[in-house]
Amino acid sequence: MKNPDVTVRRCDYADTDDLNAIGTLINAYIEDEMGDGGGEPLERQQQLRLAEALGRHPKSIVLLACIGEVRCGMLVAFENFSTFTVSPMINIHDVIVLKEYRGKNVGRRLLEAVISMARERRCSRITLEVRVDNPVARHLYKSAGFDSPSPEMSYWRKNLQE
Repeated sequence: MKNPDVTVRRCDYADTDDLNAIGTLINAYIEDEMGDGGGEPLERQQQLRLAEALGRHPKSIVLLACIGEVRCGMLVAFENFSTFTVSPMINIHDVIVLKEYRGKNVGRRLLEAVISMARERRCSRITLEVRVDNPVARHLYKSAGFDSPSPEMSYWRKNLQE
């Protein structure tokens, strides 16, 4: 069966359906075993605050993937600056595809869109994090040209809020 057409566009913060999609998609990711792995979904007020904060952030990139009228995927990234290359870079924070739309090129189209955007902005690189126990995502990223840096690095964090 042929994969359906996937369109990708920037989030329109004036569109209520786009704002609702942010909440739906982030909750799907929070509840997914490869996301937060069963974390607590955001309540409606938190979803609205998230959408508002992303819309206000001067360097946020929020892309929505649609099949027909269904917003079935989202990529959240932030433009940053590389001191090593003295040029902009993009860090992908989240790539989310609703379970029932996986395997339909939704993730690939989101990556293609952000890669194109990064080239237009003359970015030196795009970075992302991927769980070592997520072979599906790792395969997608590798097929899109991403790879582990050499020397390999690990992701560290310090939680400031519980």
